Amino acid sequence: MKIAVEGCSHGALNAIYQHLRDLEARHNYIVDLLLMCGDFQAIRNHRDMQCMAVPQKYKQLGDFHKYYTGEKTAPVLTIVIGGNHEASNYMSELYHGGWLAPNIYFLGHAGCIQVNGIRIAGASGIFKSNDFSLGFYERLPYDHGTMRSIYHIREFNVRRLSLLSSPDIFLSHDWPQYIERHGDTQGLLRRKPFFRQDVQTGNLGSPPLMGLLRTLKPKWWFSAHLHVRFQATVQHEQSGTGSNSLPTTSPPQNPDEIAIADDDFDAVESQKPPIEDSRLQTSSHNPDEITLEEEEEEVIQSPPVAYRPQPSMTNFLALDKCLPKREFMEVIDVPTTSDESTMPGQRCMPKLTFDPEWLAISRAFHPFFSTRRRQADYPDEATARAMVAEEMVWVQSNVHNNEANSSDVPLPGIRTILDCQTFVQSAPGPGSEGAQKNQQPPWYTNPQTTAFCDMLGIQNVMDFSSDNRA
Repeated sequence: MKIAVEGCSHGALNAIYQHLRDLEARHNYIVDLLLMCGDFQAIRNHRDMQCMAVPQKYKQLGDFHKYYTGEKTAPVLTIVIGGNHEASNYMSELYHGGWLAPNIYFLGHAGCIQVNGIRIAGASGIFKSNDFSLGFYERLPYDHGTMRSIYHIREFNVRRLSLLSSPDIFLSHDWPQYIERHGDTQGLLRRKPFFRQDVQTGNLGSPPLMGLLRTLKPKWWFSAHLHVRFQATVQHEQSGTGSNSLPTTSPPQNPDEIAIADDDFDAVESQKPPIEDSRLQTSSHNPDEITLEEEEEEVIQSPPVAYRPQPSMTNFLALDKCLPKREFMEVIDVPTTSDESTMPGQRCMPKLTFDPEWLAISRAFHPFFSTRRRQADYPDEATARAMVAEEMVWVQSNVHNNEANSSDVPLPGIRTILDCQTFVQSAPGPGSEGAQKNQQPPWYTNPQTTAFCDMLGIQNVMDFSSDNRA
């Protein structure tokens, strides 16, 4: 399956989809899936725009509303996460994930789904230590503080994600902390010299995300946020046990805001030719490591080794924002376990399904989902994993496609997303906001969130129409 990955979109969907079509024509291939790494800006109308934490001059409708109202349709299945420049009210409506528009699916504040058998997990938002341990307490209308805290990632979601088995792909807006040490750090600093202090102090990136990267060991990890293309390779040591510790955090903070216009062409960057479609390098060779051939003359005697397993590896790639001559899109090939086949020159039909393990985690951790500032204590790892195993039995017994809506053979725990969630316009499009277009909107309880909760037999605590707080 050919998968395109895009960095920060900032509402420029028309340009992104046109760039994708240009790549397909230039390289004579068909892209089957598009992943977008935050700052998506799913702004439905002018009132949504009042819920986005950006300077006033950057409050623009963008292109998304055309896809929301049906004026345009996304030409390829698009999966997105949230960043720190979002209409946070809309993404909160779909806390557990859902269709932002036809053919555009939001992973939720945290989530994992499958596309033709490829497991794609993700975490929305950015790290801020002051809010990390809090519950999801923010309510409309947002003030200056809650308009920003609402997109700060919570420990609740990091703990849930840490219980996944290894996904194929992980999406985050933030970079994992210290990821720059696994790539060309000096090259990064030549392009972005103002990163130097954060790199030296360990403040570049998110501590809990590096914990997740080390715990989950995905094959690919894609990020955005810092408006620069950066590639790294993280080697993982073989674990002696089948269990991983929950990720821990450390004191360093991540810069809260990356200004939208803070990185217009650096002198060095503007001279660098764009590489719009380079492939991820998957070599496991560490250039700073002495090879066995170079070492042989110094080794007197080596113990006999029948087999030495190769360490697992995560390919990390951060991408820029959508602007001319910027490296904001990459295309990769990912093997699929699906039986779906297509003729040459045709786009495959992506089959989007819920991930059974994530559904089990969602059920297991639902009692700890707080919609107040105070967050209840979490179970220890062993208890949490036992809870997930118990809920997996429930998922396999109770989650499946409705026979009336599907010709597929029912599989335990497998349900296509469209069988449960269908896109609904929960708010009006632009031009229908009335006289209050410059005010924040009311809360809309999204039917897709209700459907997700009903599928899992859990309470929809994101129904704030009656201020239903946990």
